[in-house]
Amino acid sequence: MRTTSQVAKLTGISVRTLQYYDEINLLNPSQLTSSGYRLYDDEDLKKLQQILFFKELDFKLKEIKAIIGQPDYCQIEVYKKQKKLLSLKRDRLNRLISLLDKLEKGESRMSFTEFDLSEYIDALEQFKTSEPDQIIKYWGSVESFDKLIEKVKEDEPHLAQLAVKQFGSVEKYTEAMKNNLAHFSELMEQADGMRESIDTLMKKNDDLHVRLTADMDREVSSPEVQRALQEIIELSQDSLMGMAVGDGYWNMVIESYENEINKAITDQKYGEGASDYIADALRYYFHK
Repeated sequence: MRTTSQVAKLTGISVRTLQYYDEINLLNPSQLTSSGYRLYDDEDLKKLQQILFFKELDFKLKEIKAIIGQPDYCQIEVYKKQKKLLSLKRDRLNRLISLLDKLEKGESRMSFTEFDLSEYIDALEQFKTSEPDQIIKYWGSVESFDKLIEKVKEDEPHLAQLAVKQFGSVEKYTEAMKNNLAHFSELMEQADGMRESIDTLMKKNDDLHVRLTADMDREVSSPEVQRALQEIIELSQDSLMGMAVGDGYWNMVIESYENEINKAITDQKYGEGASDYIADALRYYFHK
């Protein structure tokens, strides 16, 4: 048996962290002395080891507690899954280090193959296993979801580029997508509720764009333009229902107004030059 301070010295974890794990019932000591001191046995240390592996894989404490608290929890199976995930993380880091070595030597490497989506793909596989009912409800069948996963694998380099552009890194993108999957049922319930008012939302969005582009001789910095734009942005954020979209999301929206097809549609709807005007207004809003 080991005391809290002995476990802290052995593992490098602070005494306060071990106390916190006990408080939230993540890792309770096997025994308490008459004086109230915590004592940990070898099984406790094995459990702590698995907790640390999960933390290395960026699992939240709440998620770790849910996993190890499952009735059919099997340490050996979890070891295998953790080994697989850590191997994927190691391989990805090795590729990134190799890329940095080349960049450090002055080589021009505009390649995104080093930024793989292995963790995101694995999260989709886990979601398929844990939420079959949700998959059948929203994708029609498990086979349809498998096609989605295959599509992600096929488009991995392109998706990685978009992930870096929108979220800043593949890691941030993966974390956001895993969070969306973890709250999938709540997000879909919100979406189902919003479908009833989708016409109202579209009408409001259209009215705001008409207001924004009513007089394109106004400076985009004018209070009237920026107020209309703020309402458009708030409406858009409400429709996202709290889903993470990344720091680069609005930059991509701005770029979409510069796409020739989107520009033609926007100009036809709101007047010649509307697309450029909206893009300039957005740039001012986010960068000024």
